[in-house]
Amino acid sequence: MMNKTRFRLLVFFMSLSLIGIILVQLYWVNSSLKNNDEQFKFHVQQILGKVAGKLQEFEEYNLSKLFTKFQDSTGRPPSREEMLPFYYNSKPGKRESVIYSDNINQKDYSLFFEKDRNSAKKINDSLKRNYSIIEDGKSNPASDENSDIDTWQRYQFALYLKDYRENNPLEVRISEQWVEKLLQNELKQNGVNTPFEFGIYNDGLATKIRSDNFKWDPDATYQHSIYEDNEGYSKYRLLVSFPQKKVYLFNSLLGITLLSIVFTLIIIIAYLSAINQLIKQKQISEIKTDFINNMTHEFKTPIATINLALDAIKNPKIFEHPDKVQRYLQMIRDENKRMHSQVENVLQISKLDKKELDITKDQADIHDVIEDAIEHVHLIIEARNGTLTRHFEAQRTTALLNDVHFTNVLVNILDNAIKYSPEEPVIDIYTENVKDFILIKIEDKGLGMSKNTQKRIFEKFYREHTGDIHNVKGHGLGLAYVKRIIDDHNCHIYVESEKGKGSTFIIKMPLIN
Repeated sequence: MMNKTRFRLLVFFMSLSLIGIILVQLYWVNSSLKNNDEQFKFHVQQILGKVAGKLQEFEEYNLSKLFTKFQDSTGRPPSREEMLPFYYNSKPGKRESVIYSDNINQKDYSLFFEKDRNSAKKINDSLKRNYSIIEDGKSNPASDENSDIDTWQRYQFALYLKDYRENNPLEVRISEQWVEKLLQNELKQNGVNTPFEFGIYNDGLATKIRSDNFKWDPDATYQHSIYEDNEGYSKYRLLVSFPQKKVYLFNSLLGITLLSIVFTLIIIIAYLSAINQLIKQKQISEIKTDFINNMTHEFKTPIATINLALDAIKNPKIFEHPDKVQRYLQMIRDENKRMHSQVENVLQISKLDKKELDITKDQADIHDVIEDAIEHVHLIIEARNGTLTRHFEAQRTTALLNDVHFTNVLVNILDNAIKYSPEEPVIDIYTENVKDFILIKIEDKGLGMSKNTQKRIFEKFYREHTGDIHNVKGHGLGLAYVKRIIDDHNCHIYVESEKGKGSTFIIKMPLIN
């Protein structure tokens, strides 16, 4: 009872540990995905901040060129009212100073943000210096301190920029293709290689500057304000969505996750193998216990018979009856032969396990070998009033075999047919040719076997229990020996059986052409 309890506890704790390892792995993968999601969000926000900054620079650059154009033509800085016609003329179909085009490419983008960056800065600086003139042309009443001048210049610049934006709709100032190219370039430079969709919203309403497949997804959409004023307020927001974000994040963990899965599978396989071995060892232990009990019973009966016969022979009166003396001596001889047969079977199966049994094969006739096997069990069948019928239909019967061992194989099968027939044994032996093989079928009308028993009858020490373990004598080695010899002869053995309706053993053996 303790052994069973200990075994169950061992299996329980091993299973619990395995489940714990799997849960820890799942928790680790889930935590890593969450951490990657947070890092991805932070990274994308930084990228969107850079894009917003470049959009702002682009606006300032356009305004600077318009301002410079007026200043170059008049020789003086313009007022806000004087700049309005320039804003209108910059609309599509009228303006000449177009900085971007709808079909901008990577070369145009790089040219503006690399080659023209310095020139744009110079123009902006010049513009800011000229912002000291207020709207009505009067001089700047601010103090001469540099900080106050800078503040005033930034304020004036913001006013001009506000006019520029109000008189040029968003769809005029930028194009969908240019924003897409800008985002694509920034994402690529920062190592975010996954498809994206984008859109610009004005006070929560979608504008025409958006990709065709853009959809709002709370888990995969990020936003950043653009075109902010001096106070940091903006009615425009740039939204970017990543439809394949989960796949992208998981791919970043794919290598370590696959490695974790491989090691977990190894642990699971090792665990199942260990459990299987434990179960097999437990079964072997039980089978060996049955074997010892059966062998003890097998030897106990002949030993008791021999002792009784010897005690009878010791009686002086028995010498007056020579026929009785011979009878007792024959009993001793038969019981001794029986014990010798049991020991020989054990030794033979042991030699087969160690591959020490030398089996030489010669050409022989199958029907002759079957007849030899029948001769060994003929008296036993007669003693039980049984019948054995031959159905030899095979025309070709020559095979390569060891006649002694193959005869033992047939004897073992016939002996089982007799032992497991509760009434008078009825046995039929069939032979037939199938291509280059001969089939030997040994059929009985005995107890039959369950499906589970049919799978295990060729295992060493295995015997099907039938209530009383000793109601059919044996030790579970006969059919194991049969299987080993059959395999050594490159043959196959099958069993067909149904509980209560008997069994049929089929041997398929190659012929000599």
